[in-house]
Amino acid sequence: MEVECRLFGPFREDAGVEAVVRETDAATVGDLLREVERSYPELGGRLVDESGETIAGSTVVTKAKKDVRHLDGVDTALDDGDVIRLVPSVYGG
Repeated sequence: MEVECRLFGPFREDAGVEAVVRETDAATVGDLLREVERSYPELGGRLVDESGETIAGSTVVTKAKKDVRHLDGVDTALDDGDVIRLVPSVYGG
């Protein structure tokens, strides 16, 4: 299936890309995030926590504009054509 990941803020800057369209066999958001971390080592540990059981820190990951934490978290199923948005937490002052 084909899935698009859109990166925002520091994720975009560090990976050097705005979006990644990939053919994947990933069944879940967590599987996809681990693939992206492997493809872009600068994002390693910033998308999925060390245990692999949850989204890292305050990162916001959405599927169809819904935060996956309000769905099934890293176990949220992927569908062909999904757009996954990866937004780092940003603190202002």
